[in-house]
This record gives sequence, structure tokens and C-alpha cells, in this order.
Amino acid sequence: MPPLHKVSINQLLKSLGMNFTVKGRRDGYVISVSRIEDADDNSLTFCNKKGEEGVQLIRNSRANTVICSDELMFSPNDYKARTIILVSDPRLAMLRIMQRHFVEKPVPGISPISVINDNARIHPTACIGPNSYIGRCEIGEHSIIHGNVFIYDGTRIGRNVMIQAGAVIGAEGQGFERNDKRELEKFPQVGGVIIENDVEVGSNTSIMRGAMGDTLIGRGTKIGHLCSIGHGAIIGKHCMIISKSMIGGSALIGDYTQISFGACIRNKITIGNNVIVGMGSVVTESISDGKVVFGVPAKERAK
Repeated sequence: MPPLHKVSINQLLKSLGMNFTVKGRRDGYVISVSRIEDADDNSLTFCNKKGEEGVQLIRNSRANTVICSDELMFSPNDYKARTIILVSDPRLAMLRIMQRHFVEKPVPGISPISVINDNARIHPTACIGPNSYIGRCEIGEHSIIHGNVFIYDGTRIGRNVMIQAGAVIGAEGQGFERNDKRELEKFPQVGGVIIENDVEVGSNTSIMRGAMGDTLIGRGTKIGHLCSIGHGAIIGKHCMIISKSMIGGSALIGDYTQISFGACIRNKITIGNNVIVGMGSVVTESISDGKVVFGVPAKERAK
């Protein structure tokens, strides 16, 4: 992507929001970001490697500006002609700089080829992409709805939410009951969906509306691509629901929990705070706070 503008070293440092040490020059600038293997003289890059491996990787790079671990030790020759920024978490530092200086923000507004319900309440700073359908719902400030998203009536979306292309929010779940003839009768789904501030929803993910109450996605939670969130599920704050995971209806997931790739969570069970569910796991029983589980069925990892 072409640079938004030249970014000085001092501008980079102001974006970090953490303690840092600078070795070498402070009078340079960068115009792009790059992997350390591909960097050139004008690139900013980062290195997560520790020890001598990390030092050698930086020495062999063409990048003049590198963010790396404050555990690395350098000689004066290593930074005589470059800038080395030492921090406790190089990846976190890099993402903050990229968000501030190298991400092009969408222009607020509604695509003329989207369909918007007359009673939808959309903040003027929000962005609605092409070919989306927005029902009778609320969308908060600075939220971004990409193209080909379908949002049903009764959905409330907070501030700074991003919903990627192809997602479906508020569809009906599989609520059925067998009658005395063993036929399936439909249980009406009349609830809604609440998506709190700072949530991200991946492409082609489906979040079902509640049967009578609401499905809730807590503040700061990130949901990956191709996930399914069942009706009435409640997901806490700052969770990671990684791609292809399936959350059953009325499941309750606590705060700061991670559901890894392809995991399946049975309906109506509770998963506590700060839990890690390993990839591909099938969770059939409730899990208390702080556990790490994996397998089919999922079991607690031995300490």
C-alpha cells in the first residue's frame, strides 16, 4: 500500500504508548512497513525473536528502523546507521504504529447500492459498504459495516464495531420442538442481537438472534471468519472466538476467554473467565475460570 505520508522517528515513538529505549539515530523517517525479510532502507519492521537469533536477523535486514525486544543486546556498530527501538512487546508496538500511521480509514457514509430500512438509526460517522442490507436497527459512531452484510431488525451495534463482508447478524436459529407426531414445530425467534463497543466480526460469520431474549457479544470481543454464534448465546468482554468456531444456543462464555480454531461449544453450557479452549475441541460440559481444555470431548490439561 502506498504511504500515507512520511513518518518521522519521533512520530513513531509518540504512537507506542509504552516504555521504550532508542539506540541510534532519531532524525530519520519511514514511508512503509514490511516484514523484516523484505524490508528496504525506508521500511519500518519488527522482530519478535529473542537472543542471538534476533540480533542476527536484525543485522542481516536492510531496514533502517527496527522495533525489537528490550532483552536483545547490541554493539554500537549495530545501530550506527539505523534506529533500533527496544520495547517489551514488539508486535504490540508495531500494531499501534500501523493503526496510527499506515491504515487508511474508510470514509463515513452509506453506499448508494445498499438497502437501508427507513427506521434504521445509523450514526453519521458510520460506514456502510455496498450491497448490504440494514434492517430496523441501531449502528453506533465510527462503526464499519463492509459490503454484502445482512443485518436483521432488532440488532443494536455499538461504537467502533467492524463487521466484515458476508456476515449475517440477527438471523433465526434452529428453534424447533417435536410434537406428538414427531414432527418439528418452529419456536419463534423474537429476540435481538446486541453487539457492544469495539467488537469485530469476521467475514461469513453468522450471529443468530435470541429466541426471547437477546444474543450478546461483549465489548472488545473479536470473532473470526466462518463462525456460528447460536441464538441467545452470551459472550463476555475481550474474548477471542477464532475462525470456524461454533457456539451453541444459550451458551454463556466469560470475559477474556479464547475459543480456538474449529472448536465446538455445546448449547446451554457455561465457560468461565480467562479460559482457553484448544483448537478442534468439542466442549460438552461447563468449564470454570482459568482452565485450559482441549480434545474430543474437551478435558482439562494436566498441570
